[in-house]
Amino acid sequence: MFANLPQVTKNILLLNIMFFIATLILESQGIDLISQLGTHYINSPQFEPFQIITHFFMHANFFHILMNMWLFVMLGAYLENLWGPKRFFIFYVACALGSFALHNAIGVYQIYQLRENLVALQLPMDAIDSIIKNTDRSALIEVLENYLNTNNYPINQDFSNYFKLCITPMVGASGAIFGVLAAFAILFPNTEFRLYFAIPIKAKYFVGAYLLLEIYQAIENNAGDSTAHLAHIGGAIVGGLLVIIWRKTDRANFY
Repeated sequence: MFANLPQVTKNILLLNIMFFIATLILESQGIDLISQLGTHYINSPQFEPFQIITHFFMHANFFHILMNMWLFVMLGAYLENLWGPKRFFIFYVACALGSFALHNAIGVYQIYQLRENLVALQLPMDAIDSIIKNTDRSALIEVLENYLNTNNYPINQDFSNYFKLCITPMVGASGAIFGVLAAFAILFPNTEFRLYFAIPIKAKYFVGAYLLLEIYQAIENNAGDSTAHLAHIGGAIVGGLLVIIWRKTDRANFY
């Protein structure tokens, strides 16, 4: 199966595996690659421009990368064979960037509002942001708490929310994978998947239900839910729009 994968699909798969192995190796040596290469909101002190690209090669755990790469290899290879390597590569990167953009749309505003609230309380946010940016993650909470306590600055819920939003990275190829799912469902809506390897379900129903679930979970915004649902929706929107545009341009329908 691996030998028969088309070029771009194979290379993206290998990059994801390499990044995941590097994450495990460096983690054992005390280096948090996920925090460094995962993407933060663009107005977070921990954001770096290269994270826009590196984040979609990073994964949080084995199950995360397994599910993403399984779907990617199964459906992405089919799309690459249909479109060719150049168009498929453009599609994959565009979906990943669309995922990043929608993920930031809400989070950036939340960070801005929280920061304004903390400035109103006369917290020295420039100094606090500098600590968040330049302190090693393993010592960050202790250093920040010592700074705030020494200077008698309050730690309220706004500050806790601001800190969490600033330091929590988004990782994974899920946004691009949702773009692949959306594209496949539009081009081949009646192709059957096997849900739990047994229950037949057409692609249009499977992907449609999955996206509705993601939208519901994004609106619900459960505090204990660490999944970036907006990133999934952003990838699916870009993937669906590209397919619709290309299908009209190519004057072709695929079922």
